[in-house]
Amino acid sequence: MNIKMFYKAITGVALGCTISLSSFAEVVVIVHPSNNATFSQKAVQRIYLGKEKKFSDGKEALPVNQVPSSAARESFDSDTLGRSTNQVAAYWSKLVFTGKGIPPKELDNDSAVISIVAENPNAIGYVDSASVTGTVKAVSLN
Repeated sequence: MNIKMFYKAITGVALGCTISLSSFAEVVVIVHPSNNATFSQKAVQRIYLGKEKKFSDGKEALPVNQVPSSAARESFDSDTLGRSTNQVAAYWSKLVFTGKGIPPKELDNDSAVISIVAENPNAIGYVDSASVTGTVKAVSLN
């Protein structure tokens, strides 16, 4: 292998690592700033899987998802829901088919989720932590 091919190979590996690391963004759950409910991973799982319709304070919960192709969705599904995006889709397909549920609305990106959550005190969503603005509140999942 000559030196030119070696440098091309190293550059390709470095670029691949950079792309892979960018897909592991930290995803945070966001709510309207007026939402004073308490949150846990289990509570968020139950809301996003349609098993719970209300926050801990008794107010209605309206979850919004990102599209399945987004990195935030993939990270949220695996880290928070404990399932792959395909498993979550299969879960909701079964509930829809049997008439037992309707999946959360899907939005295109972080800014769309932030916009909906900022406008609706009952909404809950998730975004890349770098996208959080002062119009929403990031919550920790105790």
